[in-house]
Amino acid sequence: MTTNEGRKISNDEEILKAGVRGPTLHEDYHYFEKMTHFVKEEEPERVVHARGYSAYGDFECYQSMKHVTKACLFQEPGKKTPLTIRFSTVQGPRGSYDTARDLRCQGVKFYTEEGNYDLTTIAMPVLINQDPMKFPDAMHAYQAKQDDDIPTATGAHDRFWDYVANNPESLHMVQWIMSDRGIVRSYRMMESWSINTYLFVNEQGVATFVRFVWKPLLGVHSLLQDEALKIGGLDPDFHRRDLREAIDKGAYPEYELGVQLIPLEDEFKYDFDVLDPAKFWPEELVPVQIIGKMTLNRNIDNYHTESEQVAFNPANVVPGIDFSNDPVLQGRLIAYQSAQYHRIGVNHQELPINKPICPFHNNQRRGPMRYRIDVDQVDYHKNSLANNTPYTTPPEKGGYEHCPKKVEGHVIRGRSESFNDYFSQPRIFWNSMKPIEKQHTIQAFSYQLGKVESESVRQQNVNLLVNVDKEMACIVADNIGVERPSGSNVPVSTSYASLSQYNTPSYAYTQKVGVLIGNGFNGKEVTNVLNYLQQNGVFIDIISETLGKVTGNDGTTIKVNKTFLTTSPYLFDSLYVVGGSAKNEAKFLQDIMDFVSNAYKHYKPIGVASTGQSYIQTSKENNLAGVVFAANNPNFEQDFVSAIAQQRFWNRT
Repeated sequence: MTTNEGRKISNDEEILKAGVRGPTLHEDYHYFEKMTHFVKEEEPERVVHARGYSAYGDFECYQSMKHVTKACLFQEPGKKTPLTIRFSTVQGPRGSYDTARDLRCQGVKFYTEEGNYDLTTIAMPVLINQDPMKFPDAMHAYQAKQDDDIPTATGAHDRFWDYVANNPESLHMVQWIMSDRGIVRSYRMMESWSINTYLFVNEQGVATFVRFVWKPLLGVHSLLQDEALKIGGLDPDFHRRDLREAIDKGAYPEYELGVQLIPLEDEFKYDFDVLDPAKFWPEELVPVQIIGKMTLNRNIDNYHTESEQVAFNPANVVPGIDFSNDPVLQGRLIAYQSAQYHRIGVNHQELPINKPICPFHNNQRRGPMRYRIDVDQVDYHKNSLANNTPYTTPPEKGGYEHCPKKVEGHVIRGRSESFNDYFSQPRIFWNSMKPIEKQHTIQAFSYQLGKVESESVRQQNVNLLVNVDKEMACIVADNIGVERPSGSNVPVSTSYASLSQYNTPSYAYTQKVGVLIGNGFNGKEVTNVLNYLQQNGVFIDIISETLGKVTGNDGTTIKVNKTFLTTSPYLFDSLYVVGGSAKNEAKFLQDIMDFVSNAYKHYKPIGVASTGQSYIQTSKENNLAGVVFAANNPNFEQDFVSAIAQQRFWNRT
């Protein structure tokens, strides 16, 4: 052990004193260095997106997109580009919890040979505001109050819903947050959109409007509200742990990148404004072309340097990608760089996580935390002393050039009238939901607005919701104790299958099964089932009354890695109920019954071993949908895996 200057340390436990009971001495520089570094080692956290987590991976291009863009990573099928990714929530601070109902964000930094390209997306295709001037207001209303710094990681309070009621453009995104999309099961099962409209530009200088979407290969899946709230206390790091464990086990998360393209000449073809960030582009009208796949295959080694210090900026693009007149995108191009300068300094691009893999040269100098030692005497452009280096590169040789766009009009603070339809797309989203999604959304609105103390704010919000759906608004009004709203929803009957997450695939692969087991189990049966689950990529935790091993009737032993005390049924996607004997039979029985009851009421699959039937309480009131029994069932393993793949049994009673 040494000081930061390299001096070897002989004692790192006691401060320097005048005698063992005397006062401390100012000359103890080792203590001074250690303590002053400790109290200053945290940099300012992000104002939004403070809680996040990262990984590494690569992007593989499926098809050449040369016809629309000259971006290097989209030129050749099979081309791979290294990347880092950071997932995050928005409202809560760094110390909040992963499963809060919130919009989740995903920043991907591609390390290309032409510089870093940052693609930022969120887990819904619309934004809360249509103009960047309003973003600070939305976030101030969303985050904790100034006087008491309450609440943490939730929008269920008066100020946020007061903002929603008085800023109707926000309703669309809020509706998505209140849907199942607001409480994702896993970062590995999160769809995300760029929201903003960018430009693809090809070698001929022809531009095309483009929006991006990441589609998880595992499908899009969510927690129930009760699960999300409970998991927040049981395991605040639920999503972080889930991502890290999957990568460690070689179950690499995969996402396909899709693009939606609209020719510039079709800018006014649709009944939505293509530049409006509070509107989605329906896939049924603007098809998604899948152009590549991202695979996350390596975990970070150090959270601070690889996640906390990673810096994203939508202005970081490569030739072939440019910016449209999307007003929020235009505002973001300024805000992100300023935020990174405040957090980690003007030289943050030199940090290893942000440094491009291609060489970089410019005349920027000095500033805090300058890594590079500048030895050249010339630091200006143009010059003759250094043969005019570093020199600019013409576009035909790879220099970045903005697409020439025609600009005209008077300087004005205003908004296009085409942005002002606040309710048609929320109505379409509502029409597109499955009945269970609608039920969950009503529950979320009722829970959040039920936390609002102001009756006036509650009433204003149901008066706003009626524009989306009359029945939904009336149910919410009844639930939160206000008058049913007058009026009715906008007369829109359109629906799109692409908007329901229940039209995405579901698999048993990487689902987490808790095995409830004691001694005396059927060794052959259980071993066969566990082997079959593992062959299908199911993650397994063995749960019993104590750590150690459980022993079957044939001497088979299985290592226990969780106890009923150290885990919870909320943390599993399904259960395999084996049962058996235990030292404290009464408590063992009660623990299993609690796990089973919890899984059953949350519609989760339950597999029951031949020794576990006594733990399943049957009655005329339950139909046991999704409960698979091993007794007299030669296909139990296959049936159980099929049930795990279905994930929820909404028809259960």
